[in-house]
Amino acid sequence: MVELLKGKTSDLVDYQKGAVVSRTLIDKKEGTVTIFSLDKGQGISEHTTPYDAMVQVLDGKAVITISGIDHEIEKDEMIIMPADEPHSLKAVERFKMLLTMIRANRTDVVRKDET
Repeated sequence: MVELLKGKTSDLVDYQKGAVVSRTLIDKKEGTVTIFSLDKGQGISEHTTPYDAMVQVLDGKAVITISGIDHEIEKDEMIIMPADEPHSLKAVERFKMLLTMIRANRTDVVRKDET
């Protein structure tokens, strides 16, 4: 039987003082969907992945650094982190995000300045 998960997205993970908390909602060979909460000042250190990933902000504000360029992002915004580009994250205030990673061959990312 398939597990049915229903509810307000931002309620699927709680904040913890001084911590980064994650909960994987979907974990398949084709990709993952993970929800994160980060207390103010917490972060995720710089790393790369071989796949594109999309961040959807559910609450708060953070700075996501992609290839050395800072991007401030807040509730109801999203950003795509391209495959093979170094990226990191720092919570400017308490922050929740939904991270969707698709494990597929790299495709071109549509950039705001190209539309």
